[in-house]
Amino acid sequence: MILKRIFLVLLILTLPSKLLGDTDIDDNNHQFNLYLGNFDFSDNNQKSMLLGFQHQNENLKRNTFLGNISPVSGGFITANSAAYIYTGVEWNMNMGPFFLTPSFTPGLYHEGDGKDLGHLLEFKSELQLSYKTTDTTNFAVSYNHVSNASLGDKNPGANSYMFNFLKKF
Repeated sequence: MILKRIFLVLLILTLPSKLLGDTDIDDNNHQFNLYLGNFDFSDNNQKSMLLGFQHQNENLKRNTFLGNISPVSGGFITANSAAYIYTGVEWNMNMGPFFLTPSFTPGLYHEGDGKDLGHLLEFKSELQLSYKTTDTTNFAVSYNHVSNASLGDKNPGANSYMFNFLKKF
């Protein structure tokens, strides 16, 4: 129950508000990513459905020699009550109507009734391929690996795939 509250608070905090912040900033640069997938699909004993949400503020993006980099924040919860909240960076590579987006997002993991990943601090590496259907909507597939980088006594990791709906507001 606490994890659901944390997820709800995270969702509320990432919603854009015209009452706060500088009005000169273009408020149409918030991208929300709602995703559904299979957590730890490679472990038959621990696999579970997952539901997640991610926010990206394109006002904070930077063009670098690595491409367009922007911060992201989000979280997911599994059917086994495992939860992960994270913040990190993603690289957006424009390939015409397609976008290739690798990301790295450290975060906090709670196993609930799901898989014990060995540590509270976990790292998510993800690769997403999206297709631009309109100027404000993309559909995507993504794959990620969550691991504690051997910080804990054990480091089983978890591999997941997701189907994503991305919308700019």
